[in-house]
Amino acid sequence: MAIIPPHIVDDIMQNSRIEEVIGEFVQLKKSGSNLKGLSPFTDEKTPSFVVSPAKQIFKCFSSGKGGTVVSFLMEKEHYSYPEALRWLAEKYGIQIPEDKPKTAEEIAEISERESLYIINEFAKEHFKNNIYKNEEGKNIGHTYLIERGYTDEIIKKFELGYSVNEKDYFTSIALKKGYKLNYLQKTGISKIKDKKSFDFFRGRIMFPIHSVSGRILGFGGRTLFTNKKIAKYFNSPESIIYNKSEILYGLYFSKSDIIKQDNCLLCEGYTDVISMYQSGIKNVVSSSGTSLTKEQIRLIKRYTNNITILYDGDTAGIKASFRGIDLILEEGLNVKVVLFPEGEDPDSYSKKISYEELQEYITENQQDFISFKANILLETEKKDPLKKASLIKDLANSVALIPDQITRNVFIPELARRFNITEDVIWEEVNKSRNQTINKINSNRKFKPNSNFNNTVKKESEENDYIANSNVKDPEYFNEYDLIRILVLYGPMNLNFKNIDDRKEKATIEISVAEYICNSINEDELRFSDKTFVKIYELVNNSLKENTFLKLSFFKNQSDQKIVQFISEIELNKHELSENWINKKNIFTNSEKDKLKQAVIGSVYSFKSSKVEKRIKAIQEKITKLDSTKNSELIELLSEQVALEEIKKTISNHLGRIIIH
Repeated sequence: MAIIPPHIVDDIMQNSRIEEVIGEFVQLKKSGSNLKGLSPFTDEKTPSFVVSPAKQIFKCFSSGKGGTVVSFLMEKEHYSYPEALRWLAEKYGIQIPEDKPKTAEEIAEISERESLYIINEFAKEHFKNNIYKNEEGKNIGHTYLIERGYTDEIIKKFELGYSVNEKDYFTSIALKKGYKLNYLQKTGISKIKDKKSFDFFRGRIMFPIHSVSGRILGFGGRTLFTNKKIAKYFNSPESIIYNKSEILYGLYFSKSDIIKQDNCLLCEGYTDVISMYQSGIKNVVSSSGTSLTKEQIRLIKRYTNNITILYDGDTAGIKASFRGIDLILEEGLNVKVVLFPEGEDPDSYSKKISYEELQEYITENQQDFISFKANILLETEKKDPLKKASLIKDLANSVALIPDQITRNVFIPELARRFNITEDVIWEEVNKSRNQTINKINSNRKFKPNSNFNNTVKKESEENDYIANSNVKDPEYFNEYDLIRILVLYGPMNLNFKNIDDRKEKATIEISVAEYICNSINEDELRFSDKTFVKIYELVNNSLKENTFLKLSFFKNQSDQKIVQFISEIELNKHELSENWINKKNIFTNSEKDKLKQAVIGSVYSFKSSKVEKRIKAIQEKITKLDSTKNSELIELLSEQVALEEIKKTISNHLGRIIIH
């Protein structure tokens, strides 16, 4: 694989828009000058994921992750640094020179995860080409899809394909191309029986399953044979890249429309999604024929809080899916349900009526979950008082799952009105159900919080407003952090110092922040302990030797994502230090830039003070462990300690004057 030249990396970074890229994965809403959304890395209820379009960085306060658009893709999609850049280059139409196809040798060196992705991509292209370039694929696969009412445009959009009905047609081609059989097996595309390999999906229409960013995770394959002994659908097995319970078919294509419509239409199968999309209704996904999971619901929640479930007329199947509605409610989303006419499903019905008629049908026939469950269950249970009572309890339990109290308050009167009973009865049942849930959670806890627990959490939270994931109890780390923060943010800015020359005349000299800090550290031969800070300092120090200053964009473009994450963190927290930090750490707040000279000198002295303090503690530990007979070594250590105490006192005096003035 060709190395991406630095000027191309710069071009990619300058043209990429972090808000556009992250917007494909997360529903972002305006929050001042920034954008906010639910973290794609953790399961959170309150948005703490911040994107800064102005700075082109993100920060996830629930996970501590942060960085540039490249960092995001590396974290979210598990791309390597070059792969993330190539993804962005393709998205923004930037040509990368000498971008050669991967050789078999290169494939062998790539991790298993990447190997599976590469094989799936190759398989997708193979199956796609069969539809238009292979005789069997054209005559059987393409003909079938056209007869089902799909246009070539939609076939190409969803990258549908066909697996030739020969024992090892695909496998033999893949092996000749240099793909390893053990990886072909792990994707599930190839199988081995009696020491012979064969194609698992042979003779089937192929549905590639895309990740949110468009990578191929696996496949669904529909048989074209009428033999009832043959399963209608085969799916890829679970692997390190494919977890069926965490994937929604069609989300890659529909996510922008889900955000735009602020609603996600949820149906059952692959063809439901494709047919609805072809009809013009594009905010649609599928659970791929499996029961809805919490992970899938949370995936939807990144883009909208509203789900509309589309059911066919199969009452037995609908009853079995009630658990999915409860899961949606439990995750705090709003759920409505649409029931299609008997004998119809989203696939068939969307082909019979126009886009406008389909849209109107969905709008006019959507019901809240209470009306829907009641209508379905009352058909068979309305004559039995005991079953009716059981239904009311079931609905009350569903209401109890809703985390938002106001939303619960809206549904309780509706439930009482529907069954002509008092609200108190419903309230009692709802509270009973919620209490049972709370008790169950408490009984499963490994510890019981003491009275100081909440105060401790609050205190830690306030302190971590400034430094996420840092060890605030370690003054050395904090002082290193703060000095590097100032070095990076203000390095090129100049400070004025009064200098007395040989003629005793006062003159003003200018020196950059970077020069002052680096000279102060170098003259005392001090070192940073944190590896990331060491790297950043060396980059700045080396640039000064070449008479250049490093801009923030330089650090953002580093392949070392720990550097990038640090830069995004300090950029988002610039000028936002809490009062705790003024009182406890002597850090300047909103006026830091105005009092930059004081901030720089103070940070340098604090850094030196922490190094001196660390050395004093090390000496004291040595003394306590020293053999009593080694008097000369003891005297040497005590002398060093006295000298260091004097240095510490001098530094403290300087710090005191800086803080007072």
